[in-house]
Amino acid sequence: MSEKHPIIAITGSSGAGTSTVTRTFQNIFRREGVKAAIIEGDSFHRYDRKEMRQRMAEEEAKGNRHFSHFGPEANLFEELENLFKTYAESGRGRSRKYLHNEEEAAPYSQEPGTFTPWEDLPEDTDMLFYEGLHGAVVTDKVNVAQYPDLLIGVAPSINLEWIQKLIRDKTQRRYSQEAVVDTILRRMPEYVNYICPQFAVTHVNFQRVPVVDTSNPFIARDIPTADESMVVIRFAKPKGIDFPYLLSMIDGSWMSRANTIVVPGGKMELAMQLIFTPFIWRMMDRRKRALGLA
Repeated sequence: MSEKHPIIAITGSSGAGTSTVTRTFQNIFRREGVKAAIIEGDSFHRYDRKEMRQRMAEEEAKGNRHFSHFGPEANLFEELENLFKTYAESGRGRSRKYLHNEEEAAPYSQEPGTFTPWEDLPEDTDMLFYEGLHGAVVTDKVNVAQYPDLLIGVAPSINLEWIQKLIRDKTQRRYSQEAVVDTILRRMPEYVNYICPQFAVTHVNFQRVPVVDTSNPFIARDIPTADESMVVIRFAKPKGIDFPYLLSMIDGSWMSRANTIVVPGGKMELAMQLIFTPFIWRMMDRRKRALGLA
């Protein structure tokens, strides 16, 4: 953790909805005049799209049907940990982008599924913001979770997560139903070993829970809407959280435990704004004092 160079990390599985949280933070940054270095977790995959397909085929030929983007062999965990450590110490570091589709690849004159070259982060940023699969990953070799000042987990109920992934990958990425299901099954062991444990060390977790039938996610034709969901928000350390204020500001919210508030799905972004804007204020105040600017 660092007062001069704070780090915020959003962590969650593919299809969990971390991009929604990222948009909320971008709105907060814009409103509060915060200059953040944005890091995409996919940029720390070890292989580009073609290389990954080849490596998966090689592993499957060896009998390993569970090689995936969720585990350490397919990612640059050490490089991610080094980025967080370097940024916390100096506000510097290097990053790149993973170009998911033709729209993202066009400005770089590259193929989709490739990486841009590594580049230095912009100078004089106020904080680093990471969104991806491994913002709180801990293994026997790395401890990424020790560096962020604010760790946020996004973990919808598992059937909802699968529905979101299935529909996204079929409609936006044009994958077949069989291909997406195969990906879900292949990733399961590493999901259990490397994704789920992160939610035990996050500071705040958001879990969207549908209130409609999702018992068979593999036949769902649409994603349950916000109005068809509730959001469970759990605080690891509730001390200092003004729950009465949140309950008064978020219509339909209630406390399920001493550290947990439940809000209607349509109020998730409002809840994030109310919860995290004060966090940003405190980070910026500490940063200014540490730099002698206040």
